[in-house]
This record gives sequence, structure tokens and C-alpha cells, in this order.
Amino acid sequence: VQLQASGGGLVQPGGSLRLSCVAPGRTFRNYAMGWFRQAPGKERESVAVVNWSGKFYADPVQGRFNISRDNAKNTVYLQMNSLKPEDTAVYYCAQGASPYTTRDARSYKYWGQGTQVTVSS
Repeated sequence: VQLQASGGGLVQPGGSLRLSCVAPGRTFRNYAMGWFRQAPGKERESVAVVNWSGKFYADPVQGRFNISRDNAKNTVYLQMNSLKPEDTAVYYCAQGASPYTTRDARSYKYWGQGTQVTVSS
């Protein structure tokens, strides 16, 4: 399964972006979907997850980011508002191994190629 992420770009602080990720192949609704990010020199970290239990966010993005999914389109979205320079990173979407997969990256079986988000004035 090859996930395809898009929507990254350059945005000023305080701006917004919406990332999209298409996950063809498997029965999309049966798997958790997550967004992760990796900044230069840092480890990959979980940003947001949507699974059968609900939506979960990392503390730095709580209240600013929203993850959603459209099962009819096999697509997961990440709406990012009030962006900060520290949100600059490569963002990856991933599909979990089960409908209840949470934030552990090791539990994600399939990954997208990453999309760059740069927040700068």
C-alpha cells in the first residue's frame, strides 16, 4: 500500500495549511490513520491520530490542528491552523495495523512519502 501525501508548503506564522493523504488498497475504514512529523535533527513524532476510539493529538498541536477522514475517498486530512515556526517539519501520513492503533510509530505498517511544511516569515 503506497500512501500519497500532499498539501505542504511555505506559510507565514499564524497561517493555515491542510494536508491530505490518500491510502488506496485496504479497506480504509478498518484502520487507524496517523500524521507524524520530523524536524531536522529531531526524531519522528506523532502529531495526530484518528481511530475507532476517537481523535488524539500531541500536546504542542492540541487546539490548533484537526485530523479528519473521509472513508468514501480513502483520505485522511490534517487541518493546521495558527501555525508556528516550530511546526516546520516533514509531515508523514501512516496507516495503522488495526482500527485501534494509537501514537506509537512502530505500530504503523504503511507510510507516505512525506510533505514539507515550512512556517516562516
